[in-house]
Amino acid sequence: MSLDGYRAASGRLEPVWTLEVQTLPEDVDRILDAVLEVHPLGYGRYGRNASVSAVGRETAQPREGSTTTTHKAGYQAGATETYPMVELKISVERELKVLEDVMDAILKVHHYEQPVIFIREDWASRAAYDPNNDNPNRWWNNGRGLPDTLE
Repeated sequence: MSLDGYRAASGRLEPVWTLEVQTLPEDVDRILDAVLEVHPLGYGRYGRNASVSAVGRETAQPREGSTTTTHKAGYQAGATETYPMVELKISVERELKVLEDVMDAILKVHHYEQPVIFIREDWASRAAYDPNNDNPNRWWNNGRGLPDTLE
């Protein structure tokens, strides 16, 4: 079943590719800045939209001939390495040229030669936007306002 014809009073759905990029926490802004040179990462009337997971861990066992065995002194091929990692999630319209440009931008600035990037075909919601909406659950009506920013 296709969602192309989905229309609800609350909005519509648009086909997107979701990219999940595993990276170091301190590299998120560098990757986003590189992507923004080729794509605005728009979501409705907002730009630079992304989500970043809490810090987790990534683990691997680099093989002989890998960049790790070539550049990390004393490293034994096959030994387990574990590093801090976040998942950076962005979405772009389902157009091949857009995906190619965004992937090139990510690969250019990522710290790994073989970054872990997953790409999914998804559908993203687009609300029936009304900035004067009197819904009591909206942040501008709920008495709490927006949450405090992290940065």
